[in-house]
Amino acid sequence: MTPDRFVTNLDEVPMVPGLKREDGWVDMQVQFLIDKASAGSEDLLLGWTVLPPGAMHDRHRHFHADEFWIVVSGSGLMYTDEGEVPARQGDVVFTPRGHWHGFKNTTDEDVVLVWGWSGAGSLEDAGYEVDHRHE
Repeated sequence: MTPDRFVTNLDEVPMVPGLKREDGWVDMQVQFLIDKASAGSEDLLLGWTVLPPGAMHDRHRHFHADEFWIVVSGSGLMYTDEGEVPARQGDVVFTPRGHWHGFKNTTDEDVVLVWGWSGAGSLEDAGYEVDHRHE
């Protein structure tokens, strides 16, 4: 049964365990704020990520979820199907399912992203694939 309302606070949400460097999760601090496990959400996942200097979410794609993110603070490079493009505070990005994307902090300050998936409520349901040729 899905609750009629789910409320949490960023300070109460644990970091996502088990995210591995070889799967493209490089030195990231990731929290799933709303997902299948915490809120029973089948078609939406909302996340919060802090990327310290040098951290990145390597070039990857999802076969079953569209992704958006908002650069809350900081700047860096976004990976796209076409290559790398600059990203900065205030940018709002939408990547349809099946397209390559990612983010790298190229500065000496933290980057904070709020992001989400439409179409999947968990990493397993999103159909995640990292581009190992990009490393």
